[in-house]
Amino acid sequence: MTLSSKQAEMIRDISGISDIVKSIMDEMSKVIVGNETLIQNILAALFTRSHVMIEGLPGLGKTLIAKSISIVLNLKYNRIQCTADMLPSDIIGSFIYVPSKTDFKFMKGPIFANIVFIDEINRAPPKTQSAFLEAMQEGYVTVEGRTFELPKPFFVIATLNPIEVTGVFPLPEAQIDRFAMKLNVKYPSPEEEVEIISGKGFDRINELRPVASPNLILSIQELVDKVYVDEKIKKYIVDIVRATRNSKLLALGASPRAAITMARISKARALIFGRSYVIPDDVKAIIKPTLRHRVKVRPEVELEGVGVDGVIDRIVRGVKVP
Repeated sequence: MTLSSKQAEMIRDISGISDIVKSIMDEMSKVIVGNETLIQNILAALFTRSHVMIEGLPGLGKTLIAKSISIVLNLKYNRIQCTADMLPSDIIGSFIYVPSKTDFKFMKGPIFANIVFIDEINRAPPKTQSAFLEAMQEGYVTVEGRTFELPKPFFVIATLNPIEVTGVFPLPEAQIDRFAMKLNVKYPSPEEEVEIISGKGFDRINELRPVASPNLILSIQELVDKVYVDEKIKKYIVDIVRATRNSKLLALGASPRAAITMARISKARALIFGRSYVIPDDVKAIIKPTLRHRVKVRPEVELEGVGVDGVIDRIVRGVKVP
């Protein structure tokens, strides 16, 4: 699917990106109630060629959001339900012998899609989790010494099961760090829940229509790189990251990759709101999503009832805003 003349004109005008995002949000509102900020953050990660992790209790619409985004953006979608006995070949595929051709043929696994929804990634064993890692970082998979490129754009939305303690394999810090953001899904408000039971959800997903295309997303990804970040904003980001390393509230601070991610996601957020430059509010809005999975709160602080978001708030308050 190529760009329409209207979409091409919008791409040339950075302020037109906000109109594209608005049309995406309006279409998704047919089935999704609330969660506007969550969806904007997911789009920001997609626009920066990154990946997101979503944590939330069952039944809060994580699968519906991922499926709806794929339909509205006209992207190929695959869902992978992780289990403890899952093998890497179940994800990336394997070579199958074809008797009629007396040769082996590679059968692609579900990882070959534009949007891959990995449900309960912490149920997959470490060996399988590592298969996701290569795909997410490199954009290709290697099987029997042969390399296969993944489709573009390629975007992973992974969910974590936050309540189970048996049959799960915690992700190592190195792999968690590969996700640009960790997003939390909360319970809807009473008004939103009434709207949900009144008919929104999977029952209306067939009403969704594509308002974008793979080529449009690729063009936006290139445009994000051109968004301007002032030196003062860059210093603000670095000061925040370094403050996490020096904080006595944290056992583990954020890495330089966190600073890079914060800058990139801030640029995407600026673009979403129709600006060609980043402002401090862009950075403030994505601090928690980009840091909460990259830092580790000291046990004694957790015993005081202070969570990771609360610690981040305390640290950020001590950093001067440009």
